[in-house]
Amino acid sequence: MPIVEHIELPSFQTLRKQGEEVLSLDDALTQDIRELHVGLLNMMPDAALKVTEQQFIRLVGSCNQIVQFYVHPFTVEGMNRSPKTQAYIDKYYMSIDDIYADGLDALIITGANVSNPHLEQEPFWNTLTEVMGWAVENVTSVLCSCLSTHALMKHFYDIDRQRMRKKQWGVYQHRVTSTTHPLLRNINTRFDVPHSRWNDISRQQFEDAGLTILIDSGDVGVHMAVSPDQFRRVYFQGHPEYDYNSLLKEYKRDVKLFLNGEDYKPPHPENYFTEDAGRIADAYIDDALRAKAAGEPLPDFPEKEIEWHLDNTWTDTGKAIFNNWLGLVYKLTHVDRRIPFADWVDPKNPLEML
Repeated sequence: MPIVEHIELPSFQTLRKQGEEVLSLDDALTQDIRELHVGLLNMMPDAALKVTEQQFIRLVGSCNQIVQFYVHPFTVEGMNRSPKTQAYIDKYYMSIDDIYADGLDALIITGANVSNPHLEQEPFWNTLTEVMGWAVENVTSVLCSCLSTHALMKHFYDIDRQRMRKKQWGVYQHRVTSTTHPLLRNINTRFDVPHSRWNDISRQQFEDAGLTILIDSGDVGVHMAVSPDQFRRVYFQGHPEYDYNSLLKEYKRDVKLFLNGEDYKPPHPENYFTEDAGRIADAYIDDALRAKAAGEPLPDFPEKEIEWHLDNTWTDTGKAIFNNWLGLVYKLTHVDRRIPFADWVDPKNPLEML
């Protein structure tokens, strides 16, 4: 079902050009189809803000539910923004007060880049926890990505994430651990998920908090878990929203930092580069180091050349999970988006009647 272009967010035009179905507001108002209102709390840094918008809107729009999706982007205070990005947010994003007043059926919270080892010391912490306090009472289900999963596990369960010896970075094989859960209907039992993180919450930590593990990996641990009520909070540690070249762009950024003397030589993202892609990347670094030593301009990073050797092995499963998640929201939420559940639903056990 289509995403509705209900605000002048540039990402809607971008997605339409990419072949996604985006419905104008005028056309949407002529259809007698139910609406679902999905909040997107975008905490990503400036360079990734717009592409993260597009990635999550695309996943929402891929759902096959008979519904019109209204996506409402907003953010929190305390993020370090350039004047240009702040102007974009001021123009296109909703205020938190408007989100509270209008209500949401579902909420997605993105990851973020942080500098403090203790998340509660981040400038955005108070606003993020305030939003979550509101969502507990007013939103049917909240889906968290990566850093926001770690933040909410700290907020709700006082669980501290653990710093890993090295960055968990690449594409890893996962397995479903609860085949009967409605969030996992009609998905493959084994599939890939990208990860990009320095910190981890272990399976034991999730289980000690009473959460249910739905997707796990022998290589990188838990990808997906749900709150004890099985639905109201969905936690991801991986990134099913990533484009096929998202990890490449991270690698390109890290290579630039290395060549500027600001970081160590980045390893290839695991299980992502083919031999040819790795060969091209290594040859570029060698050429760039020679140019730097000779005082010459650095060659351009061969992004397009490497892209030809990359595969996307995770998006279909990500779409299926989002379809299941929003399908359950559709069944359980109230027709008034300011009320989280239909009258027949027990908020403490929302899946009971299903």
